[in-house]
Amino acid sequence: MPREAQVVRKTKETDIRLTLRLEGEGEGRISTSVGFFDHMLTLFSRHGFFDLTVTAKGDTDVDFHHVVEDVGICLGEAFRKSLGSLAGITRYAHASIPMIEALAHVTVDISARPHLVFRCP
Repeated sequence: MPREAQVVRKTKETDIRLTLRLEGEGEGRISTSVGFFDHMLTLFSRHGFFDLTVTAKGDTDVDFHHVVEDVGICLGEAFRKSLGSLAGITRYAHASIPMIEALAHVTVDISARPHLVFRCP
């Protein structure tokens, strides 16, 4: 049985539909109205070898942060749902990835306790 999840989130600011399939082929079909965010989610899907479909509408005339924030919430929920009981899952992982002129350091803890630390100079 494929590990996958669908999440729908509708608030005053956003309307999001997201599908995640862990055993995918790295296909991303992303439409958030935030160009760079679409690009990053597409790369996230491609390099993670999972399939991700995101359709997000929001009050981008005000700011992009509602769309970005709510897609993040949906993505976390989709990973939680698709991983199920977490049996056989390695809890911790980290990587440093050079891409063009950037160096990204990522640490993941699959602990069922949501948390984000984001630092961008």
